[in-house]
Amino acid sequence: MSRAHAASARRWIRTTATAPRILGALAALAGAVVLAACGGGPPVTTIEATPTTAAGLTLSTEPSPVGRILTTGTGATLYDFAPDTPTSSACNSASCVLVWPPLTVPADQAPTVGHGLRQSLVGEIRRSDGSTQVTYGGHPLYTWNGDTKPGMVTGQALLNEGGYWYVVAPSGQQITTPFTVDG
Repeated sequence: MSRAHAASARRWIRTTATAPRILGALAALAGAVVLAACGGGPPVTTIEATPTTAAGLTLSTEPSPVGRILTTGTGATLYDFAPDTPTSSACNSASCVLVWPPLTVPADQAPTVGHGLRQSLVGEIRRSDGSTQVTYGGHPLYTWNGDTKPGMVTGQALLNEGGYWYVVAPSGQQITTPFTVDG
């Protein structure tokens, strides 16, 4: 055996001998991560109920490339979820509620409407967690975490969480035309 081959063989033996130690260390690290996730580490925040929108909510409108669209009084774009019905929300998983927060109010309050909207189109549904979600024209309403400032519309005609998300016109109709407004 040549010297080069012998040196190569010794390196292979050293590497092979240390591999179990490296794998053991990686397994211990993975176990620690699992234990931390299961309660052995710092507490994890979870959503147990849909967050409630502050009292005094006003529905409003903002201009868009397809005409006026429904927003909150502070300019947050409101969306409806195509799989919803006028009496129930299909966005109930923790991941859906996290990225598409339902527009909710305390059970004893109703939102007011701004210019160009009809109070008769405002309604509510009871969500699976017991909270009260605002509807307009029979559409349960949501905001989108991708809209990071007033006037943004980045969730329009987006296929996400098992269905399409659309903005709502002051008439209460879904607008399905794709567009984006960066605010």
